[in-house]
Amino acid sequence: MSVQMVLLPVFVLVALTFALLFGMMRTRRGALVSGETRIRDIALGEPNWPPRATQFANCYRNQFELPVLFYLLIALALPLRRADLFIVLLSWVFVVTRFAHAGIFVSSNDFGLRSTVWLASALVLFAMWLYFALKLLLLI
Repeated sequence: MSVQMVLLPVFVLVALTFALLFGMMRTRRGALVSGETRIRDIALGEPNWPPRATQFANCYRNQFELPVLFYLLIALALPLRRADLFIVLLSWVFVVTRFAHAGIFVSSNDFGLRSTVWLASALVLFAMWLYFALKLLLLI
């Protein structure tokens, strides 16, 4: 597998993280401009962000939880030459589930649907790690 093919899903997931960062910045700025949140409260460490800004912030923060294990897997698989077609395909499935999770998080925020999609992404990532470990340890 070419390095570009392996890294493309990583770049797409990083782009999602930056999009959520900019969305969070936009909603927080809007809260400050509209007066919903006061700068004084932020300086005291007690900001009272409106729900929409909190949704974006929580979704952005979530990109530094489960996806970190994905980034680590790719960072290990590339130099060890264990990133094959199966890893790339599952990478895309993982990225699609992360986009679905983020979309639900910042729109309806339906907890049942969001947690189901999160579980799907976790299971895909678990399958990737299991495959990688078996491939590495069994030297296949």
